[in-house]
Amino acid sequence: MRTINQRDPQTYAIVGGTGKEGKGLAYRWAKAGYRVIIGSRTRKKAEIAARDLNKLLGEELVLGFENLDAAKRANMLVLTVPYSAHRATLEYIRSAAQGKILVDVTVPLVPPKVTKVQMPKAGSAAQEAQEILGEDVNVVSAFQNISHEHLFDDSKINCDVLVTGKGKAARLEVLKLVEDAGMCGWDAGVIENSAVVEGMTSLLIYINKQNKVKSAGIKITGV
Repeated sequence: MRTINQRDPQTYAIVGGTGKEGKGLAYRWAKAGYRVIIGSRTRKKAEIAARDLNKLLGEELVLGFENLDAAKRANMLVLTVPYSAHRATLEYIRSAAQGKILVDVTVPLVPPKVTKVQMPKAGSAAQEAQEILGEDVNVVSAFQNISHEHLFDDSKINCDVLVTGKGKAARLEVLKLVEDAGMCGWDAGVIENSAVVEGMTSLLIYINKQNKVKSAGIKITGV
């Protein structure tokens, strides 16, 4: 039986959450007792993803809705879309995101050169999201360096999560999410620092390819 997280009764929507990363995070948070909604461009696809997760969880813990509807129903949003869909998705859910925290997991990878750091004009995907959504949304950047292979493993994840973004209070809220998902998180400062964290993903992809592995991560030492 799951342990209900009494300190945080919020509902979390994972927008564009039918991919491996989105479903992995949903699995972790549902197990921790969070109310989780999976969002997708079509409600049917979201419902299928939710059904698959509930089968894995053994309980009806995750719901599926179309992206905008999911965003409207949630107190906090998590965006897990490919960079090619980043701007369009943010513009689509902009009205529903106002006054909320949006956790941007997006990395500005530009295929086929995904091992090369290629940052957008705004400086990072998170800064781009902040520009699109406006000042009434607190954009926080996190989870870019966690491979989805770790998320469906029920053991504690031996990789750290760097959390950057607008407002220390918002970063602390996201650090609770990191902890309850079984990971160690670090407050890594303002949203401009997200460029370093996002760029590190290309380095990890390169290391994975060179060493024929799939789940290289990072650890903060000496603290």
